[in-house]
Amino acid sequence: MHELAVCQALIDQVTGIASSRNAREVIEINVQIGPLSGVEPHLLQQAFSVASAGTLAEGAALNLTTMPVQVRCQQCHRVTTALPSRLVCGHCGDWRTRVVSGDDLLLTTVELSTAGIPSLTH
Repeated sequence: MHELAVCQALIDQVTGIASSRNAREVIEINVQIGPLSGVEPHLLQQAFSVASAGTLAEGAALNLTTMPVQVRCQQCHRVTTALPSRLVCGHCGDWRTRVVSGDDLLLTTVELSTAGIPSLTH
């Protein structure tokens, strides 16, 4: 399950942010996951408690949002939403497209508690 390694890298990034801001704990972590990222959201959620144990993120809420796949057509140059299994242009139907989003995993926000005052970090 490579989601554990992905989650550990996420926790490293989040705890680095928390440490740099002198936070005493991480309250909430918000992540966007694309269907082409190779990461299964439910497995990432399961790995979170193991990866966060003993860190500033232990007990934090992990909120996962799935983002759509978007492609740029090389024929008509439009950006449209596509299905992960059908990467064709939604405007002209051409198959010559490039993925512009939906293949990544993004840490969007982290909510921290510093000296009793929650703060939101982007």
